Amino acid sequence: MNFATYTVDGQQYYGAVAEDGLIPLSPEFPEWATMRDVIAADGLGALATRSLNIRARHAIEDIRWDIPVPNPEKIICVGVNFPDRNAEYKDGQDAPPNMSLFPRFARSFVGHGTPLTRPPETPQLDYEGEIAVIIGKGGRRIAQEDALGHIAALTLCNEGTLRDWVRHAKFNVTQGKNWDGSGAMGPWLVPFEHDDQITDVALQTRVNGELRQDDRTGRMLFPVARQIAYISTFTTLVAGDIIVSGTPTGAGARFDPPRFLVPGDQIEVFAEGIGTLSNGVVDE
Repeated sequence: MNFATYTVDGQQYYGAVAEDGLIPLSPEFPEWATMRDVIAADGLGALATRSLNIRARHAIEDIRWDIPVPNPEKIICVGVNFPDRNAEYKDGQDAPPNMSLFPRFARSFVGHGTPLTRPPETPQLDYEGEIAVIIGKGGRRIAQEDALGHIAALTLCNEGTLRDWVRHAKFNVTQGKNWDGSGAMGPWLVPFEHDDQITDVALQTRVNGELRQDDRTGRMLFPVARQIAYISTFTTLVAGDIIVSGTPTGAGARFDPPRFLVPGDQIEVFAEGIGTLSNGVVDE
């Protein structure tokens, strides 16, 4: 059973995804205001059990998909995490010993089905298909061998980027990564039950049906277990935190000439065992 956060008629719910629609579960658990509270209480199992006795009440065509955890304390993204991505920089350097990290804010993401927003300040909106890891059990200095046990669920991310704005400063990319509505996350949470769900799965991105990114998580320079261990060394991870784990080669900026997103484009991010995140593009 997968779970989503969604809005109907101006009211936000969390619930279970069924074949015939969405099963609203937030009214059944008033003690858990949002999906972040559910995760903090280790409540996904309780949601699954309760959903067996409730029919779907919201048709998919009537909802707006929201990002699955709407109010995380932290969203931390891992950059340059596939071998071919490192080679893209053409600096002759081997992969670094430690991962590159940057923060994103929740308002920089929309849910499945909502178009990404291209701002008037730059036309260089780009896509990056990734898997996002939702922390269930928090901790500090988590051992790598224990790290996957701290995952509650997985989802998908289109880590949309304004390419020229990531180069506005010498040492950071934050301003190119945080435009309102420039990325997407969803559609749903897939509960994490075994390591094979993340250690070596296919990850692909298509733009207007054309395959642009295609790799496997088993080729990550810094696997998810190491990401959790490394990040938790300097900051305490808490339930509902999100780690966006890295994108393969093939983003639009790497074509000659670059192939940035334009209104009307359709981007699909797929990972086996999770599903497909789809979004269009509109101008602000």
